[in-house]
Amino acid sequence: MKYEINLLKYEFDQNGFVAIEDFISSVEVNEYLSLYDDFLTGKINTGANRSDLGAGLGNSVRVENITQIMWPSDFVPDILNKSYHAKALGLAKELLGEDAEMDFDMLIDKAPMTNTITPWHQDAAYWLDMPDKRAVSIWLALDDATPDNGCMWYIPGSHKLPLRSHRFAGKEGGALMCDGDESEGTAVPLTSGSCVLHQGATLHYSRGNQTTFHRRAWILNFRPKSMIDYERAKGFDHGRNGNADDRKVRS
Repeated sequence: MKYEINLLKYEFDQNGFVAIEDFISSVEVNEYLSLYDDFLTGKINTGANRSDLGAGLGNSVRVENITQIMWPSDFVPDILNKSYHAKALGLAKELLGEDAEMDFDMLIDKAPMTNTITPWHQDAAYWLDMPDKRAVSIWLALDDATPDNGCMWYIPGSHKLPLRSHRFAGKEGGALMCDGDESEGTAVPLTSGSCVLHQGATLHYSRGNQTTFHRRAWILNFRPKSMIDYERAKGFDHGRNGNADDRKVRS
């Protein structure tokens, strides 16, 4: 993992996203993959925290179109001390300030040949309108992420504009979407162990997985501790224990 923090901050502020190669080692990737697969197979039962983010968007009845598992750290608390989580927290503090803490974590897997897009959206459309909007999501690729299996696409500078109008993409309570197009954006392929960071208002999307391999990603979100307290005081906890009240159209 090598990066120059001032350049990283500049790209993050200007474009709304920035990639870092080899954020964790191949040995560390394999440790996370082993744990990740325990979640996917159900060896670690996550109950209502597991859902199909692609419900109503894809046609798979055999497997989830897009598997989303919220708060994996609730089920294996020790992962908060492992390499990715520790490095990500340190990076978030460098980008946002020393008051940054982890707000939530989640797993998003696109299984082989499910070919279900994640529609264009801005994460902030899912969130409360907070007075301090500093936030960073760190999207770690545990498999090589390519355009063919669902790497991230971003629209540079979109975080500097007002949020676009969002609507439910499939069934009510599922994924949100807004208008966006690849012609506006840029693809960010990643090798396994690399990551991309984005702001809450940065427009992003990914194609479906058309390959015979998984596209497993582990996402961590950070924001100021005072804003986490603000969310929780209003009963907002990013789908902890399957809290459906979190999944609303907010813009």
